[in-house]
Amino acid sequence: MAVLGKREEENQQAENSAPVTRWKLIPGWVEPWRVRLAEWGKRTRFWRRRLLLFLAVVGPGVITSNVDNDAGGISVYSQAGAMYGYALLWSLIPMTIALYVTEEMCARMGVVTGKGLSDLIREEFGFRPTFFVILAGLVVDMGNVAAEFAGVAASMQIFGISKYISVPIAALAVWFLVLRGTSRAVEKIFLAACVLYLSYVASAILAKPDWLLAAKDTVIPSMQFNGGYLLMLTALIGTTIAPWQFFYLQAGFVEKRVARRQYKQARADVMVGSVSCMAIVFFIIVCTAATLHATGHTNITDAKEAAEALVPLAGKWAGLLFAFGLLNASLFAASILPLSTAHVICEGMGFEAGIDHKFNDAPIFYSLYTGMIAVGAAVILIPRAPLQKILVFSQVGNGVWLPVVLIFMLLLVNRRDLMGDMVNTKTFNAVAWVTVVAVIALTLILVYVALFHSNTGPGLAV
Repeated sequence: MAVLGKREEENQQAENSAPVTRWKLIPGWVEPWRVRLAEWGKRTRFWRRRLLLFLAVVGPGVITSNVDNDAGGISVYSQAGAMYGYALLWSLIPMTIALYVTEEMCARMGVVTGKGLSDLIREEFGFRPTFFVILAGLVVDMGNVAAEFAGVAASMQIFGISKYISVPIAALAVWFLVLRGTSRAVEKIFLAACVLYLSYVASAILAKPDWLLAAKDTVIPSMQFNGGYLLMLTALIGTTIAPWQFFYLQAGFVEKRVARRQYKQARADVMVGSVSCMAIVFFIIVCTAATLHATGHTNITDAKEAAEALVPLAGKWAGLLFAFGLLNASLFAASILPLSTAHVICEGMGFEAGIDHKFNDAPIFYSLYTGMIAVGAAVILIPRAPLQKILVFSQVGNGVWLPVVLIFMLLLVNRRDLMGDMVNTKTFNAVAWVTVVAVIALTLILVYVALFHSNTGPGLAV
């Protein structure tokens, strides 16, 4: 009996010592780090949960804001840096505020009502105003889509590829992406496209700018009271806010089924999008200011010329990265602009809309998307196509359309029967109306210049 008891005691000691034997195989310095990691996990549990909630909602705000840096926008930012150096960087701060204020209202309406913007306009104001919005959106965005394929052609020509090859391939790629993809998969691709805008950050670093002077001109306004400077300032602000953005942004939150309880995450998505969009604009202006403006190359007309001029000034890689950024921006916008227009028309007319629908479930939505891509690409392939006129008239259309859409938005977001306690506060309303009035005034100035002085002013390729 004593022997049996001893064996049981030895067996129990062996079992207890087994974990110790196993841990001896791991170096002793690992244990303190394991404990620290466990403590860090407990301390950051709250913030990690917040981050996961944000990542579940992120998408529409970041995508919509960054796609505004399209081919026309990049051309304007390049001209601003080439003509005035760092002098216009201060305008990026009010532009960021204006972009956030207007997009946040749409995000809030989408989250609270679960309906798209044109759907709300039809329900609250009737069919006639909605029809005007639909018609304006179709005409204006058709010109904008053609402008994006012009950006594809210009960027690929820098790489030695003809537009008769690059444009059809690009059109098929963006069409296939949306027609065969799900909303979740397409959103991931669009978010990846946002990351590719970092090529402009690399171009700016390779240009070796005066970062101290750039930072100073960003926080300290330096106004110049001459026609060219004021027109370029107007063009910069006019490119920041486009009517199609509001429809796509609100439809994005609705299609993603973002609930009211996730409003804080949706608002953060819009904030991140607005700041990241303006950060890319900052690096584009800095890049061209440090190279083109510094060497007297102030007379450029578009982003293609800027990319080509960068090669001898900042090196081959700076120019190629700039051109790659233009290609990415053009493809990105060529995918989203037709989607926005299809949403506007289908929501306004009561048709099914959304990437998650199959073609048979939403034939009007996909037919509109296909038609706009086909027409936009075909226009660019016409020999001697009047690209400058297309850019100017699409800008004029944006100028006419934007005030109407902004006023509809403010009327809707202040309807308590529609928004409940989520209407604008007095402070937010004051900021929003000042933003709207300023954007309308500046955009109407651009329309006037585009119509009557299109050969004398910069920044028309918007």
